Amino acid sequence: MERLEATIRGAVQGVGFRWFVTRQAARLGVRGWVANASDGSVRVVAEGDAASLDQLEQVLGLGPPGARVDDVESSRGAGTGGFSRFETRSGSHPGD
Repeated sequence: MERLEATIRGAVQGVGFRWFVTRQAARLGVRGWVANASDGSVRVVAEGDAASLDQLEQVLGLGPPGARVDDVESSRGAGTGGFSRFETRSGSHPGD
């Protein structure tokens, strides 16, 4: 199990980006969270197998219709196994 941490920048808030990510994560069977950040970006933390995270990272660069993704900054590491599902968190959530 791997962990993907990503920050997506561009026109990514107010366009259904978090819903889009949650739907894609469910389709791929990954667990974790997505949240809007105060700087206008979207943060994603996801855990799953490498192939599923590769696919998720690819769609993060596309986003839903109406979004404009300028940059995806991501890193990979070992998964913690601490998530039971994928969820949308509020922007004020400190992370995990």
